[in-house]
Amino acid sequence: MIAALYNVLIHLFSPILLAMLYWPKKGKPSFGKRWPEHLGLVPRSSQQNPVWLHAVSVGEMIAATPLIKAIKAEYPELPILVTTTTRTGADLAAKLSDLVEHRYAPLDFPWAVALFLHRIKPRALLIMETELWPNWLSACAKRDLPVMVLNARLSARSAARYKKFHSVFRLLSNNICHIACQYPADAQRFINLGVKKDKLSITGSIKFDITYGAEIYEKGQQLRIQLGHKRPIWIAASTHEGEDEQILAAHKLLLTILPDALLILVPRHPQRFNQVAELVKQQKLTLRRRIQSDMAMSTQVYLGDTMGELPLMLAAADITFVGGSLIARGGHNLLEPATLGKAILTGPSIFNFTDIYQRLLEQEALITVNDSTELADTLIILFSDKATRLQLGENALAVVNNNKGAIHKTLQQIQPFL
Repeated sequence: MIAALYNVLIHLFSPILLAMLYWPKKGKPSFGKRWPEHLGLVPRSSQQNPVWLHAVSVGEMIAATPLIKAIKAEYPELPILVTTTTRTGADLAAKLSDLVEHRYAPLDFPWAVALFLHRIKPRALLIMETELWPNWLSACAKRDLPVMVLNARLSARSAARYKKFHSVFRLLSNNICHIACQYPADAQRFINLGVKKDKLSITGSIKFDITYGAEIYEKGQQLRIQLGHKRPIWIAASTHEGEDEQILAAHKLLLTILPDALLILVPRHPQRFNQVAELVKQQKLTLRRRIQSDMAMSTQVYLGDTMGELPLMLAAADITFVGGSLIARGGHNLLEPATLGKAILTGPSIFNFTDIYQRLLEQEALITVNDSTELADTLIILFSDKATRLQLGENALAVVNNNKGAIHKTLQQIQPFL
């Protein structure tokens, strides 16, 4: 009954869902001729019975990348097909084309899922984090395809939502073979929702296993020289609408004390690149964009308007502010700058990364700021106190190194299902 009602609703609201996905926006990358893949009309895989790994967008794809490399190192002949829902996630998956095939994931219409499974014929489904769709799980169960959720997290906020619709959650969880949780708190929340203990394991967060090759450090150093080797440089990464204004206000305050300071501003979504560029100009700040080749020392804001280059821009900066945290978005990945040994600042909204935030906070590896004034004051202090700035970065890197190992534990859990 619940499944039937869900399918009526998803078809009833399909025009809105499709409009949200496909409606053109300035700067938003289109799906091009590949849009029918969302309806299950995917090209057949050149691989026989691949493992299907789903990573919805950029964040999940970043976490999945070291896992994919580890799986291929352990099982070089194992075919892997990666799906994403977004174009930006697809662009990251394309960088692994020597290891995996990519398709866009089917939307959760039962006929689209059935068509996808018929054409791909996967041997198992691995879902990164907690992207659970009823028709996906039901269709896999009917075909006896094992389903695992990897790097799973369940915040108290999400658990409360699932509890309100407990029958729906039970319908989902009954079709999952195993959930590899990041932390004991996540596992306990799943248990409280009725998931059996023998379906759960605790592997840690794969995001701690992120590593950057020498190329990132080299390119970061090259960018630093281009931007101004001796200038105070900070980066605001993965920012959102309503947050960029606060970032720029903080930078203007910083400039009153350090007039040669440079802000690298990297919006979370590419469709906002032009909008943010206009905002910088409205604030009477001199702007240079990453897509432009030339750079002037008079530049006050450097806009990171390319995809896949955030790590090298982080490497080029002295201090990192992680966005999605000065507004109620729950923050973004704190471990990318931590892995590079950077001093980290964040706003108070970190509910998406509570455990990681707490670990960094306990080791004095980050500073929380509540508004643009506090952000500016903290930047001024850190730029004037190099020893404290470097210690923050060293503490952050130590937290990353002390929590590695999730990929090895995850591989152990995956093995029986392959």
